[in-house]
Amino acid sequence: MAKSPELETFGWAARDPSGILAPFKFTRRATGEKDVRFKVLYCGICHSDLQYVKNGYGFCTYPLVPGHEIAGIVTEVGSKVEKFKVGDKVGVGCLVGACRSCDDCGNDLENYCPKMISSTGSVYYDGSPTYGGFSDVMVADEHFVVSFPDNLPLDGAAPLLCAGITVYSPLQHFGLNKPGMHIGVVGLGGLGHVTVKFAKAFGAKVTVISTSPTKKKEAIEDLGADTFLVSREPDQMQAAMGTMDGIIDTVSAVHPVLPLLGLLKSHGKLVMVGAPIEPLELPVFPLLMGRKIVAGSMMGGMKETQEMIDFAAKHNITANVEVISMDYVNTAMERLEKNDVRYRFVVDIGNTLKAA
Repeated sequence: MAKSPELETFGWAARDPSGILAPFKFTRRATGEKDVRFKVLYCGICHSDLQYVKNGYGFCTYPLVPGHEIAGIVTEVGSKVEKFKVGDKVGVGCLVGACRSCDDCGNDLENYCPKMISSTGSVYYDGSPTYGGFSDVMVADEHFVVSFPDNLPLDGAAPLLCAGITVYSPLQHFGLNKPGMHIGVVGLGGLGHVTVKFAKAFGAKVTVISTSPTKKKEAIEDLGADTFLVSREPDQMQAAMGTMDGIIDTVSAVHPVLPLLGLLKSHGKLVMVGAPIEPLELPVFPLLMGRKIVAGSMMGGMKETQEMIDFAAKHNITANVEVISMDYVNTAMERLEKNDVRYRFVVDIGNTLKAA
């Protein structure tokens, strides 16, 4: 196959820490021999996108095209691509590169590679910036592309590329995937609601832990949780002390950890997957009393991400999404900052991204 030319690409980018997104023209690299090029149809909006565009992490450069829950249809493949063909439904999540030679990469944990390259706001091997999925076209090495089974709708499946793997991986790694276990889920947002779905699919009893009593009905009736705890109600928390095998904490704001440790059984595990910018207070003595563990987990490797997508397809798991147009994205970011979404914004790139 003749090498394709660099592709003029259209998207939306933030130019400064105000985070305001506006139309932006840029260039994607030519499709290399191991690359997959695809037309972007949908892209989810993660809470970390909000941090990226406003430089909340302190290392972002501009212009910045956000979006790392990217789904679409293959339009071109390189000459040595083996897993994909034109017309396939595919996606790219948080990663577009890794060294492929370190211990983590050797164990299919590219997400922990010291040289991991993020799909947005990073620098690629050739020195060019990585631009995310708020754009009409994506190009990525086939190793970092996942395949979507036909029964998964792309709008609901796109957020699984970040939110889904972020919660699926710790459920698997920490052994919280066994039928009959009691799993707590802290927070009922983009991460929390898919945690409920995956934990239920594993056969767990699931309790949602939230500061908001208004979410009880949706947690139980809409998402299938078994019980609901209001974390600000001491009587409810006391009654649940020592009942949970594990807790997935999805909250990205500063919050108390001590009450959550009390909910764990001996040998229980509290796994943090939210990313508060400010440090949390961690009391040690409650860990000693019961040999409890506080751990963290970030995304997942490519092999596990494909396994997660296949598991989701088998169990009909998708994110609950509000599909929006590209020109609504700044309003969506404002709403996301206020947690005003049930439960994930997804931009309809294919139908609403119009070149200027």
